[in-house]
Amino acid sequence: MKIRIFLLFLICQTAFGQSAFFNNGNVQIHEGGSIGFHTDLINNGVFNKNLGLAGFYNKGNFLVVSGTNKSIFYNVEVDVEDNLYLETSLGITNNLSFFSGHIVTPRNSTNINLEFINYGVYAGEGDLTHVDGYTKIINEGEFVFPIGHNDVLRPMILPNQVKNTFYSGAYFNEDPNNPSTFSQSFDTTEKQFVLDKVSEVEFWDLDGDTETSIILTWNIDSNIEALAEDLEPLTVVGWSKDLKKWIDLGQENIEGDLEEGEIESKPFVPNDYEVITIGSDVFSVGSEYTENSENHNFGISPNGDGINDTFVIEGIELRPNNVLYIYNRWGALVYSKKSYDNTWGGFSEHDLTIKRSKGLPEGTYFYILKFMDENVNWQGWIYLRR
Repeated sequence: MKIRIFLLFLICQTAFGQSAFFNNGNVQIHEGGSIGFHTDLINNGVFNKNLGLAGFYNKGNFLVVSGTNKSIFYNVEVDVEDNLYLETSLGITNNLSFFSGHIVTPRNSTNINLEFINYGVYAGEGDLTHVDGYTKIINEGEFVFPIGHNDVLRPMILPNQVKNTFYSGAYFNEDPNNPSTFSQSFDTTEKQFVLDKVSEVEFWDLDGDTETSIILTWNIDSNIEALAEDLEPLTVVGWSKDLKKWIDLGQENIEGDLEEGEIESKPFVPNDYEVITIGSDVFSVGSEYTENSENHNFGISPNGDGINDTFVIEGIELRPNNVLYIYNRWGALVYSKKSYDNTWGGFSEHDLTIKRSKGLPEGTYFYILKFMDENVNWQGWIYLRR
């Protein structure tokens, strides 16, 4: 069967209280052809080798896409004021245009997505026109997820997707302590040592088994002021599936102000985390670690050239009654020493550390140096470069 102008041969039946296009055969839209769905689409056949345009239009009712097989279209238009609901995934290989209504996928099933295949081009997204649920991308390069929740658009950005990988994601405009569609809660008081606060306003779900960084966005309703007084302490955080607590995923780049902006994480594997959101580290105002503390940041490069080979604090010999603690990005203690004497060169004293003799991996570490006679602490970051 070939479609050049409009689909003429489909079996019509009653479904969900209204007429539906029911495909049990092998249908194809050729280049220059178009089809307009004004009723539900039920696809139990082959409907995945399409060019041309498929439009979903209804001003008075919602529409539903269902069936045992996924439909894949080239160009898609959505103008359904009461929303287009996906009960099975819908694929797009070229362009999506939003006119009215959301594309809604089940939030309790990450297997049903609006899928962008090879291309990630769309237009018309906004608070009233976005994917309310999960979007999947199979592509390479940058991709901005056109995702939101109810009438709130909150994009999530893949900065540079690797070829032959896929990711899916959704935005949740709700408190992670009380998520509506997850079987567990994500307690914002259960967090890594280096973290101060975790957003109680919103979170995202990002799925994928290949390491990537991610950019999260915020606006005035995100209440970023509750996390920090300025942008410096902000970081991306994730709920670790193994550790059952929030972990610092880092801050690679940050732009904007407290009312609107975006933040990029360090690279991580999304499938290691249930959900992600924005948090702040222990330098933010109100942290229990900032009282009687001074912030100092350092860098070391233990490569044997005699320059910055160890963590050196000038004058430490004059304040010998001290204790140094160094933690990795997961909040695990990797080194401690009473009467620290400028000798730490990037090695772990933990017996369980893998390849301990080769030293700790390059990255950022958090330290606390307590001066016992003065009731004063130093704290900050040590960047270890190999």
